[in-house]
Amino acid sequence: RYRCRACRRTFNDLTGTPLAGLRLRGKWLDYLDALRASRPVRAAADGVKVHRNTAFRWRHRFLDRVKADRPARLNGIAEADEMFILESQKGSRTLDRPARKRGGAASRRGISRELDCILVARDRNRQTIDAVTGRGPVSKLQLERHLLPFLDKDVLLVTDANAAYRAFARAHGIAHQAINVAAGERVRPGPKGAIHIQNVNAYHQRLRAWLAPFHGVASRYLPNYLGWRRMLDGGKVTSADQLFRLAIGLIHSER
Repeated sequence: RYRCRACRRTFNDLTGTPLAGLRLRGKWLDYLDALRASRPVRAAADGVKVHRNTAFRWRHRFLDRVKADRPARLNGIAEADEMFILESQKGSRTLDRPARKRGGAASRRGISRELDCILVARDRNRQTIDAVTGRGPVSKLQLERHLLPFLDKDVLLVTDANAAYRAFARAHGIAHQAINVAAGERVRPGPKGAIHIQNVNAYHQRLRAWLAPFHGVASRYLPNYLGWRRMLDGGKVTSADQLFRLAIGLIHSER
């Protein structure tokens, strides 16, 4: 421990990090191996011999910094698209809607306010950013908040024909190409390479398949799970020690 000469308070190497105050440090690396293996809470708890509530708390403490680990910029051709999952208040003691049975389904067909919108953008170097933009369709204002800060000035943005992307690109002078997926268009040649959104849609498929074993993720924790999946995609984190350093903010896996 250390002591501040000015205020006389003591602190240690983990003070000010999400891991401050957590106990059982000797089990952390074993738990991080379980996190890298995407084990459910109960399986992870059984594997490292801790209570399931402890395993759940550790999961989100360790992921707190992981979710913020993302590339500074997307370059070249960047594909962007949204995916939607049913809004969930799993674990909440009070709900702002009637409870569903076994997860249930949306009461309306198509995109509605009952669905969480997950925006994913990915360049051809497999650099990925993601965000939960809110419920329902993505808007120009949400794109300005969640996508604009990560786009290089010379990027070519490729999306589907959603009008929000056209308005966003026009307002900020971003080169933009739209694929009319509804009309059956999949790919066409472009000035910098093939114009398609197949990379980002493939990422959506992997993300959806990875989320399935968790049997529903609470909307309030969804950003943590997005960061978790982004960390695992492409094998960017290869050891428990590397994940630990990432969790306390000592490294940036994209650098």
